[in-house]
Amino acid sequence: MTDRDALFKRKVCYFAQTFFIKDNRAELLLCAHKYDFDIEFFDQMADFVIAVGQAEPDDLFVVDLDVLYNMQHDQNRTMFLGDLLKRLPDARRYVYLQTERQSGRFLLQKMLVDHNCLAYAEKPIANDILVDKLFNLFAANKRDEASRVIYLGDYTRFDAARLADRRVELVRHEDAQTLHLLVRQLRPDVVVIEDSHYQRTEVVARVLKKNIEADPSLEIVLLQGKPDSSLARRAIDSGFDEILLLQEADVLTRQLLNRIDKIRVNKRLISRDRATGLLNKIGFQTRAQEAIRRAEKDGLPLSLAIIDIDKFKTINDTWGHYFGDIVIKRLSLLLQAHVDADDLLSRFGGEEFVMLLWNCPPAAAMERLERMRQAFGELVFEVEPGDERHFSFSGGLASFPPHRTENELFLRADAQLYVAKQSGRNRIAGL
Repeated sequence: MTDRDALFKRKVCYFAQTFFIKDNRAELLLCAHKYDFDIEFFDQMADFVIAVGQAEPDDLFVVDLDVLYNMQHDQNRTMFLGDLLKRLPDARRYVYLQTERQSGRFLLQKMLVDHNCLAYAEKPIANDILVDKLFNLFAANKRDEASRVIYLGDYTRFDAARLADRRVELVRHEDAQTLHLLVRQLRPDVVVIEDSHYQRTEVVARVLKKNIEADPSLEIVLLQGKPDSSLARRAIDSGFDEILLLQEADVLTRQLLNRIDKIRVNKRLISRDRATGLLNKIGFQTRAQEAIRRAEKDGLPLSLAIIDIDKFKTINDTWGHYFGDIVIKRLSLLLQAHVDADDLLSRFGGEEFVMLLWNCPPAAAMERLERMRQAFGELVFEVEPGDERHFSFSGGLASFPPHRTENELFLRADAQLYVAKQSGRNRIAGL
């Protein structure tokens, strides 16, 4: 392949000083290409603005603030930060690079975060570290996972439409004595209980939390009609995590969304692989069990696939563990592009990935895995300047039904992966 657009799936538009581009271009490009993205360099504001306006939604935009001290208008006047920020398209978000002296100025930081700042970093920063941080931003630049809130109350106190816009489902319930059954079934992130229901059944929070299968990240919130410190103390002692005072629906909804955002961050830390941003083993198993329950209830097929990079030890031994990590990260990006919103994708550890394909019978799953296998085989890896290589993976498939639990599916798919490896690698087994 010679078409760069076909080689690299994502792009960074980089606005920096001419001498910086000249001195760092080759090394930065080499690092970026290993992570499956390209960098387009700019030293003129007008060209950068045009490129930003024409870029793809997933592209990133990096601005080195040192351009402020070197760029000039046609009238030979220095371009100040305010002028720069006014020219940047509002629909995009930017990564700003600044010196230690600049980062110590709070008003400068305020100006940046008030003008579409995705992140900022302090220079000097090594090229490989910068590229790794940009890769993590690519990985994080995706839709939040759906969340669920159960509300035990007589009336809806929240803005359900606003919650839905942020992928939060609100389920209202009216019976405290059956709340634990609904929580077990729906596995929400937050349970909000009106104080009137709590006062009638003060044991409700303990019933939810003492269940051995209870999600330790579940938050239970008390909604108080008016301040009552005695009631609040009893509620906290009985297992409530937060007390909210009854206010306008808009304010309550914003408070709830803040809680949801923090829960999402904590869940990502617990259930996500730090290197790729994918689900880890614990996160996958929890969500796979829930998906299997849903599939059984709805009568839908599932397929579980295990894939493993072929001869990964040889890759590590030949080009080093750093390069092996790059292969893993690029494969994670490719797989993410091939899974649907209801599918699950995880890195179980090392070079092994597991996915659960929702409403996908075996034949369709085989076709999808074959497309992924072929796409990975077409990726170009530049192991040394001018030395390009291709790699492969093998996979095993299992289906629900007849395999009815997450463990049964995994064991069957793992056995099929062994068949694929023994049959010559670079293939999918399972039908």
